[in-house]
Amino acid sequence: MSCSSGTATATGVFEIGKYTTVLQKVESETCSTKSSLAVPPPKPLLIAMPCEAGEFPILMFLHGYLLYNSFYSLLIQHVASHGFIVIAPQLYTVAGADSSEEIKSTAAITNWLSKGLQEVLPLHVQPKLSKIGLAGHSRGGKTAFALALQKAASTLRFSAIIGVDPVDGMDKGKQTPPPVLTYVPHSFDLDMAAMVIGSGLGEVKRNPLFPPCAPKGVNHEDFYKECQKPACYFVVKDFGHLDMLDDDTRGIRGKATYCLCMNGKSREPMRRFVGGVVVAFMKAYLGGDSSDLMAIRNGQTGPVELQTAEFRL
Repeated sequence: MSCSSGTATATGVFEIGKYTTVLQKVESETCSTKSSLAVPPPKPLLIAMPCEAGEFPILMFLHGYLLYNSFYSLLIQHVASHGFIVIAPQLYTVAGADSSEEIKSTAAITNWLSKGLQEVLPLHVQPKLSKIGLAGHSRGGKTAFALALQKAASTLRFSAIIGVDPVDGMDKGKQTPPPVLTYVPHSFDLDMAAMVIGSGLGEVKRNPLFPPCAPKGVNHEDFYKECQKPACYFVVKDFGHLDMLDDDTRGIRGKATYCLCMNGKSREPMRRFVGGVVVAFMKAYLGGDSSDLMAIRNGQTGPVELQTAEFRL
């Protein structure tokens, strides 16, 4: 592994931070492959981390439906450059409607952190296991909320949860099992701060043969309605459900990310906003510094225009 270029001094949350970053792949043990690790992770991981020495909070980031964790490389490096260790598991390559196994796998990875994470990190990079955030995109957002709602047991406590355009099914009344949304306002008993990010074009059909990628009735709006205080909610105008992915997403699935959902003109602004607001939220609720989050609350939204910005603090 080698460190990617970063900035020498601290910048705003919507820009690359002061830490140079490295991406590291960690394979899991399979029936056909024996891991060299004493305690291998339950699933393959992509880890973005600072190159510099320090003790850093953790963000677990869950990929969307039928997507690869590598499609989020630029996003997770953006977050890591501000002083976080970001762990993006590959929860599956093929999956059906039921997300129960993904929830169990995420719990198992969380339990693995205290046993095996340090073994796969450089000695000078220390994980702060008392400060962990949980985030997920699309179906991964549903999985994140499901785990936070204790639909599977995990030994470590999360301090914050983030849904990046989360989706709980095809439409209201057509939730995929296990359902997360209850349609009862403020019903999520999370015991942690929550943030929901939505895409303005996510509920718009790109193709008449397929439903929108983030259908109304099971999307970001419904997740936010069920969050209790403290909670933040942003909907980004003129950008789509997959616009926080890397520009270069290869293979059949990567090419499909440009065809299945309504997209904005460019992914870079949405990716920068998502990375920046995640950093601001994590700094506020894992680091006790809310200055960047309050600046966003006051209208400093960086590279995008918001159609919704709400805070329940």
